[in-house]
Parts: sequence; C-alpha cells; structure tokens
Amino acid sequence: MKKDWQGEGDGTEVERISEEVRQLGMWILLGIVTGCVVGVSSSVFSWALTAVTGFRGAHANICLLLPVFGVCIVFLYRKFGQNDGGTNQVLATIRSADDVLFRSAPLIFISTSLTHLGGGSAGREGAALQLGGSIANQIGKWIHLDEADRHMIVMCGMSAAFAALFGTPMAAAIFSLEVTSVGVMYYAALMPSVIASLIAAQIAAALGVHAEAFHIMSIPEFTVEAGMKMVVVAIGCAVISMVFCMVLKYVGKLYARYLANPYQRVVAASVLIVGITLLLGTQEYMGAGTGLIQRAVEHGEVRYFDFLWKILLTAITMKAGFKGGEIVPAFCVGATFGCLMGQAVGLSPSLCAAVGMISVFCGATNCPITSILIAFELFGFQGESFFLIAVAVSYAFSGHYSLYKEQRIVYSKYKAKYVNDHTK
Repeated sequence: MKKDWQGEGDGTEVERISEEVRQLGMWILLGIVTGCVVGVSSSVFSWALTAVTGFRGAHANICLLLPVFGVCIVFLYRKFGQNDGGTNQVLATIRSADDVLFRSAPLIFISTSLTHLGGGSAGREGAALQLGGSIANQIGKWIHLDEADRHMIVMCGMSAAFAALFGTPMAAAIFSLEVTSVGVMYYAALMPSVIASLIAAQIAAALGVHAEAFHIMSIPEFTVEAGMKMVVVAIGCAVISMVFCMVLKYVGKLYARYLANPYQRVVAASVLIVGITLLLGTQEYMGAGTGLIQRAVEHGEVRYFDFLWKILLTAITMKAGFKGGEIVPAFCVGATFGCLMGQAVGLSPSLCAAVGMISVFCGATNCPITSILIAFELFGFQGESFFLIAVAVSYAFSGHYSLYKEQRIVYSKYKAKYVNDHTK
C-alpha cells in the first residue's frame, strides 16, 4: 500500500506542477498581450488628450462650449452606457460584484477628450483605469477565461493603462493590486501586472508618450527637526485629502438633491465652471492642472488658494457627469497645498510640494505602497526619508475616506483587525 500511495502522490504532484506551469505560461502570455493592446490604446488616448489640451490653450474661448460638450457626454452615457459606473465599476468587477463593459472604452475615450477640450477640471488616470480595465476584460471574454481569471486580467489592464499614461510602471503594477481592498494585496496578479505595466510603458515611450518627471529644487539634510516639520506637512496633507473626498461626496449629494435631471446638472455645472474661470482670470485650474504642479515642485511657487479652487472645480466637474478622473487633480491639490505648508514651516517648498502630491494621493486612495513608488519614479531616491515619513503619516491620519465608493476597508489602519466595510 505504501508503494501505491507513493505512486499516487507522485502522479498528483506531477499533475499539480504541470498545472502550475500551464498557468504560469498563460499569465506570461496574457501579460504580454494585455500590455501591448492596452499600451497602444492608452498611447492613442494620450495623443488625443494632448491634442485637445493644446487646442484649448490656443483657442481659449472654446471653454464657452463646455455646456454643449457636457450635454453630448450625458447623451452618450444615457444612450450607450447608462449602467456604466466608471472606475468604481472596474473595482467592483475585480471583487466579482459587477462586470465592466467593453463599450466603456470608447465612451470614456470620447467623454474624457470632450471634458478636457472644454476645460473641465479633470484628470486622465481615472479614465485610463476604465479604458484598460474594459479592454482587458473583453480580452478575457474573447479567450473564455473563467470569472476569477477575468478579475486578474482586469487588474493587468488597469496597471498597463496607468503605466502607459503616467510613465510609472512600478507604481502602476502595484496600484491595481492595492486599490481595491485596503489592507489586502492581490499578489496572484503581481507577475502579469508587472509584465503588462513594463510593456505598456515601453510601447508608450516608443510612440512618443513621455513619462512624467519633476525636479525638486532642494532637498535638505534629513534631521530630527526636518523630520518633525515633514510630519506636520504630512498631517496637513492628510486633512486636505479628507476634505477633497468630502467635497466630492457632498457636491454629488447637492446635485442629486437640487439638479436631478442630468442635462440640467451638466449645463449648470458648465456655466458655473466657466463663470469661476472668467472671474479668476486664469485657465490654470482647467484640465488636469499639471502646470500648477510643475510650478509648485520645480519653482516652489504657489498662490494661496490654488488648492481650494482646484478641489472645488474638480468636484463641480466630476460630479456633474464629466469624465476623466480625480487622481491628477489630487496630485495638483497636494502639490499646491504642500508648497504652502513648506513656506509656512520653513522647509523646502519644492520638496514639500512633491511630498504633498504623494501624501494627498495616499490619503485619497489609501494606497501607501503605490504612493512611495510614485515618489521614487517621479522624483528619484534622494528624498526617500521624507517620502517614507510623509506617506506613513498621511495614510495613518487620513481616516477611512476614499475617492472610490467601491473601495473596501478590509483591515483597519490602526489595529490588526478585520473590518470588511466600505470606505466613507
């Protein structure tokens, strides 16, 4: 019997190893395919956004057409994507609660381009997550992946799109694994997500999509005093991340209460956005706000209320029905607020602007590992001690708020305790 048992065990072991090798080969191939397809698609998306942003810069009066663009976006979604839930639906798909439709890809492409053309205050990475997730999900359907494997390929698509548009493959590979459930990492998708991210980033670079990079003017020596000042800056950024999430939430509630009709809502929001822009006499708050980020990080310059205007205009834009995402606006809010904090505490405003970017992003997405990797990829490793402190403090002090209602707190931030609850 012992001989028979060993023979059976050996056979079972061979079958197990064979299955693992098959799975490994399959995910290497799927990572490559997803990286190629999503990398090309995201590059085209980046070209479109660059083109419309340049056109808006050369023709400032086109922002007066924002109400028309808003009506077009609402019509498209009511006609073809009434059940589309944006990035939240992609996150729900990963948790088996929903399915991201393939038509989300062209819808988000067109609607985000129209939003940026008209000057809505919106980012692009949120749209990229939807674009990559919907394309990858369709690839999974075409090759008849089971439900669990389709969730993994959606994560690969998200990572690939993020890497292609922002040029941060390390952070992109981890973000899709980290963002869905706070306290849990989906390590099964690590290898294909890394492959997809690296390939997508390389394809984007080859097609002329340049990676983001910012130069910090000065990084002081890390001392106890400098570290304590950084803690103060990070706490301030954590509070601002909560404010950002709360403003987005309550503007959405105001719309639902007073402007239930989506067409009336988007027109009213457009008029308000254009009116505020004309009142302020600058278009710097339109679009993603990369100009404000660059000035804060590379020159240490900021106006006192830049971060407040960006929060308000982003909330008005995104909750009215425009598309694009809140990630780059969160970077902008963090950079401008961090620069102010640096001036206030007497620490390099340029460094604090960079730290503000990753701190507000961390607080708003609850993704500390992604935040650290973004810091390293955007700013280098010289200020690593400041980056680590800022991310750790922001994560701890930002509470259970999130940009995404479908993100779940699985483990508490403050105690080794299973929570399994929605974020606020």
